[in-house]
Amino acid sequence: MDINFWHEKWRRGEIGFHRQDINPHLLAHLHQLKLKSGQHILLPLCGKTKDIAYLLNQGYQVTGVELSELAVRELFEDLSLTPEVTQVAGFQCYSANKIRIFVGDFFSFNHDLLGKVDAIYDRAALVALPLAMRKDYSRHLSHITHCAPQLLITYEYQQDAVEGPPFSISEQEVFEHYAKAYEITLLERVDVAGGMKGKVASTEVVYHLNTCSR
Repeated sequence: MDINFWHEKWRRGEIGFHRQDINPHLLAHLHQLKLKSGQHILLPLCGKTKDIAYLLNQGYQVTGVELSELAVRELFEDLSLTPEVTQVAGFQCYSANKIRIFVGDFFSFNHDLLGKVDAIYDRAALVALPLAMRKDYSRHLSHITHCAPQLLITYEYQQDAVEGPPFSISEQEVFEHYAKAYEITLLERVDVAGGMKGKVASTEVVYHLNTCSR
């Protein structure tokens, strides 16, 4: 899977992964992150998710990273915001009041660009990547955020029955990626209506990852 895979998905409008509403798991479990108004939350591989509008309305500062500039332009249109667009360290940065979205490769994103972050909301990043990339992603995310607390959403299903993304990620794998740095709490398991892509039974799983030293 390469960068062009996602560019083509957005260009062709093949974005079945994009929800038309706020993710109900965010509504149910955001309080687990214990954020205060004005604090800073990172959404890796954010797309044009409706969740950003909700987080902004709660008074948080939001930073996202997204490969597709098309998705980012549509996000700001949906938010009815006119962004300032600047070039920053190889990224295009779309910014407005309390929101910054960096257009580019997440693996080139770093702490200097991000700044201090109070939490991570991963609703579609880990599940978007094949296994080899997930290992690199989890290490990189932990490094640039200094293991900020995280709300993580994954899927579990019979992987050989359906081609990802989104990919199936077991509880064991989540622990392999994050147990050294986090206390991991499984918050909820919910059956996916109609299964994964209508082909196989699937479960959506929500985790709270809290830094061990906190």
